[in-house]
Amino acid sequence: MSNDLITIATVAVLYAAVVVSPGPNFALISRLAISGAVRAAHGATLGLALAATLYAVLSMTGLAVVLSRIGWLAGSVQVAGGLFLIYLGIQSWLRPNAYKPRSPAVSSGDTFARGLRLGLLINLSNPKAIAFFVSLYAVAIPADTGLGTKTAILFIGFGLEILWYGFVVAILSTSRVRAIYKRYGVWFERTLGAVLVLFGIRLILERQ
Repeated sequence: MSNDLITIATVAVLYAAVVVSPGPNFALISRLAISGAVRAAHGATLGLALAATLYAVLSMTGLAVVLSRIGWLAGSVQVAGGLFLIYLGIQSWLRPNAYKPRSPAVSSGDTFARGLRLGLLINLSNPKAIAFFVSLYAVAIPADTGLGTKTAILFIGFGLEILWYGFVVAILSTSRVRAIYKRYGVWFERTLGAVLVLFGIRLILERQ
């Protein structure tokens, strides 16, 4: 196996391990999917993938290192991201079942565009993503890696995001899971809301 293939495989495995780990991204997709906002969940999936790819590009070009060293900027973005997560979590408590369609028509909250915005905001407002990509590429990608290999890594990372969260949406939007949600949805959303608030508080307390 060539060095380029080893590099690609190594990054793919490490990236996959991080993508499937529980976090605010998973909480967002879960809430949208299980509440029936499938279009919004697919939009959020694309938003998360696009934001992650942007951070990956910044890391590969070295710009992420520059951004991470601007303490006040990274800290401000991190606080804003934490507050946004707290806002979403409080919404889950105050308005449980907010995404649940009231009729066969798609609810106003279940739009691809709204999900896309949520996904982008969640990932772009988390400077920890920059730290992850800078660390990953510093360890797994040699300095002399060619443009073709780097491009392949970008596509693989984007694909992993889409496949994993697409799988989560497919599972959590099934009729059986929806039936459970119909019965226990209020507590499910309040639990996810508490998780989002905790992630938000943690993000603020760990600001750079």
